[in-house]
Amino acid sequence: MILKRGLFLFIGCLALGLGLIGIVVPLLPTVPFILLAAYCFARSSERLHQWLMTHPWFADALTQWQTHRAMRPGLKRRAMLLSGLSFSVSILVVPIVWVKLLLLTMAIGLLWYLKTIPEIES
Repeated sequence: MILKRGLFLFIGCLALGLGLIGIVVPLLPTVPFILLAAYCFARSSERLHQWLMTHPWFADALTQWQTHRAMRPGLKRRAMLLSGLSFSVSILVVPIVWVKLLLLTMAIGLLWYLKTIPEIES
């Protein structure tokens, strides 16, 4: 039990760190890592889970996802816009054609996924 809790805590901290880095680094998604961190903290540390669920940056989106499995339309548009911009910059900067195609494929996949997420009625 302690080993399992420790593993969830380690993965949660790693996911939180990657999510925070993803705020400023293109191509590193923030939302999936923050969701993973919340899942892991719920199974390992009530204190960290409460901190994440009440954090001003993440609380609203996490609560909406947890209760409705949906996002506010504004947050969804912002996520799609910023993802599209970061992928576009990366595609323009990378000189290797096959990497550009891989990035384009990843961008299309991510944008498709974001588009399919249900929206919360305002």
